[in-house]
Amino acid sequence: MNNYETLYVLKPTLTDEETAANIAKIEEILVREGAEILATNKMGMRRLAYPVEKNERGVYTIVYFKAEGTVIAELERNLKFNEEVIKYLTVKYTKKKEVAQFEKLIKAASVVKEEAPKAEEAPVTTEETVTEEAPATTEATPAEVKTEA
Repeated sequence: MNNYETLYVLKPTLTDEETAANIAKIEEILVREGAEILATNKMGMRRLAYPVEKNERGVYTIVYFKAEGTVIAELERNLKFNEEVIKYLTVKYTKKKEVAQFEKLIKAASVVKEEAPKAEEAPVTTEETVTEEAPATTEATPAEVKTEA
């Protein structure tokens, strides 16, 4: 099995649900064809270097996977027929230095994926702390102490 990286750009007009559905559809095609998905890097909305199909921006996604060479033809056929995909590019890693770089990219994509949930959890805990502190400070005001006495 060979190491591959496929970068594809989706239209910017898609909602988050439609974008997630398209990413899942492409990953499902890879799994169905017998590929082993190692990592997915959802880079998000970015500006294109030049307009493509009258689009100035696009949603970038990179999928790192191991597969046989025949899988690439089926993947690119599906990407070509998918109207939501603006551009796509598949790169094959074969040499030792390329494979070493490929493994670094997989590790980097995995770290980004693990950090995203942690970043979402942190604001939730700070919001809870702020809401708990606000009632405590209103109860201990000097004005309330004078009215009770």
